[in-house]
Amino acid sequence: MEEMMILSTAFTDINDIEEISEKANNLLEEKKLKDLRQLLCDIHPKDIALVMENLPEDKILIVFRLLPKELAAQTFVEMDSVMQKFLIDVFNDRELEEVIDELFVDDTVDLIEEMPANVVTRILAHTDSEMRGVINQILHYPKDSAGSIMTIEFVELKAAMTISEAFSKIRSTGVDKETIYTCYVTDEKRKLIGLVTAKDLLLSEDDVLIEEIMEKNVISVTTLEDKENVANIFSKYDFLALPVVDNENRLVGIITVDDAMDVMTDEVNEDIEMMAAITPTEKSYIKTGVFETFRKRIPWLLLLMVSATFTSKILTHFETALAAQVALTAFIPMLMDTGGNAGSQSSVTVIRGLSLGEIGMRDIFKIMGKETVVAFFCGITLAAVNFAKMMVIDHTSIKIAVVVCLTLICVVLISKLSGCVLPIFAKKIGFDPAVMASPFITTIVDTLALLVYFKIASLILHI
Repeated sequence: MEEMMILSTAFTDINDIEEISEKANNLLEEKKLKDLRQLLCDIHPKDIALVMENLPEDKILIVFRLLPKELAAQTFVEMDSVMQKFLIDVFNDRELEEVIDELFVDDTVDLIEEMPANVVTRILAHTDSEMRGVINQILHYPKDSAGSIMTIEFVELKAAMTISEAFSKIRSTGVDKETIYTCYVTDEKRKLIGLVTAKDLLLSEDDVLIEEIMEKNVISVTTLEDKENVANIFSKYDFLALPVVDNENRLVGIITVDDAMDVMTDEVNEDIEMMAAITPTEKSYIKTGVFETFRKRIPWLLLLMVSATFTSKILTHFETALAAQVALTAFIPMLMDTGGNAGSQSSVTVIRGLSLGEIGMRDIFKIMGKETVVAFFCGITLAAVNFAKMMVIDHTSIKIAVVVCLTLICVVLISKLSGCVLPIFAKKIGFDPAVMASPFITTIVDTLALLVYFKIASLILHI
């Protein structure tokens, strides 16, 4: 929701929330409900939701009922799905209807997507037929599309309106709109032809026509645009809102900056989990149960464990060579770790560029060229330092040192090229680039590092 509570205090530290929660609990115990209501009305809805999460279940509903209707709805939106379901289960029909009536359409859709079927049925039963139609329309859009996160609650003006007429329409309809800071101009067929901001309207004379001050070069997205691309547009142009149109350029909704920020946060969290070989989850770590955490992690661990058997096969295949030159064994962990670290550096950098839209498939040769040069300098530096270490500290033979250092240069080169190329190809064929991050890059590099290591060793040491 774009509108914020005015003169509210924001708490950024978890200790502040815990302190407020304790104070709220004490006021409840002392039955000082008036003081508790005042305390809650002075803080932001998001913080109220966090405070309520720290209260015993039997007191949550009491606190929620103390809130003014509008503040209660804003707080409800900020709660996690578990808390929302708990409240819906204990709401009477009147309370549920009051909360649903205060929600914007996109917030209602988000709520429905999080709830089980029996709860959804109850929610829809407390919406009118027009609202149900809108909700069903939005729910039919693909989950990752702009249509799925848009709202239909926006101010629509006509080019022939005067500023005075525009203000009259905003006053009569704006209270139910998600934002009035950006208003969109459409023709008689609802095709998007321009936009005006609240600043434009306030600084213009009452008799000036909308078409004289409207911005005609409007950036918009279609309903099927990927929501991650939508978030990138917000980041690039610093929009407060973005219009959503159908295939005929008819205005069907808008996306506000708060929804775009939610998408950015979700994408970042998903990428972090994918890069750590964890199936993404929408719940926080604290609220995710042990079994669910196990279920999210074990498939990836099994896959990586099985893929790591290639490493074992290679070691088994070169068992005789290792027996002839036992010293080679001591440097295998260093080579594999260095390769994994080098690959991770490249993959993380490229994945970030892909996420921000800074690079694409068209840049692959430029990226490979850059990473090759970087890999050469990194490899030479690492090899030189490692050669000195092997001579002075490890007291190995020159031939062994040459094998290890040449392998190190090759491994760094292979790792950095793998780290930059695999995420780009993953993106090209429709996979999440984050899948090709640390765990998979490391597994691939380990296998290639051993093959290169033993190949160089066989050439130089004749084993």
